[in-house]
Amino acid sequence: MIPVITLDGPGGSGKGTVSKLVAEKLGFHILDSGAIYRVLAYAALKRNVDFTDEEALCELARSLNLSFVPMEEGVSAVLDGVDISKEIRNETTGSNASRVAALPRVRAALLDRQRAFQQAPGLVGDGRDLGTVVFPEATLKIFLDASAEERARRRYLQQKSNGNPQPLEQILEEIRIRDDRDRNRPVAPLKPADDAVTVDTTSMTVPEVVSRILELAAGRNIAPL
Repeated sequence: MIPVITLDGPGGSGKGTVSKLVAEKLGFHILDSGAIYRVLAYAALKRNVDFTDEEALCELARSLNLSFVPMEEGVSAVLDGVDISKEIRNETTGSNASRVAALPRVRAALLDRQRAFQQAPGLVGDGRDLGTVVFPEATLKIFLDASAEERARRRYLQQKSNGNPQPLEQILEEIRIRDDRDRNRPVAPLKPADDAVTVDTTSMTVPEVVSRILELAAGRNIAPL
């Protein structure tokens, strides 16, 4: 059985940064499942696909020419040979991705693509339903969380470093709206798996979170290469 570590949780809880560092420490592959939905939302907007047209979104999902390329500062999303990593990280795309992710047939269309990332020697994936839906038999399931205020602060600082910050109050409101949508959607709502370990990152540094997860991985006999 190829080991899988899933890191689920709301936006801004640190999943992306932590999953990349854990994968590097273990020598595992990485899956940014949230980016798949962001890419689909971005492509739908670019191609004028109606976000309420589930069939059209499913067709687009199946035809995406998408790959992920590990980089020094993260994982790049490449669509049709073009790096769109920056384009898919704004709040508009994130909000649209949340809308797309609430559609049952769209989620089903992307399920096999996500599972195909499980390759030797192992996989570290981050998302919202990896431990509950995509990899229910994962070796280790983590649910990363943090207060909405802290997640908004992190997003603001990230945007500020890129030179285009939104008002902090606006980011906080968008996070609260998205949280409500993700936690209450009828299909694969955002919640910890029954056997997941919850790690509250509100007052933790990134190295502390990574260390905690590696500690848990060692307890499941998941060892680095």
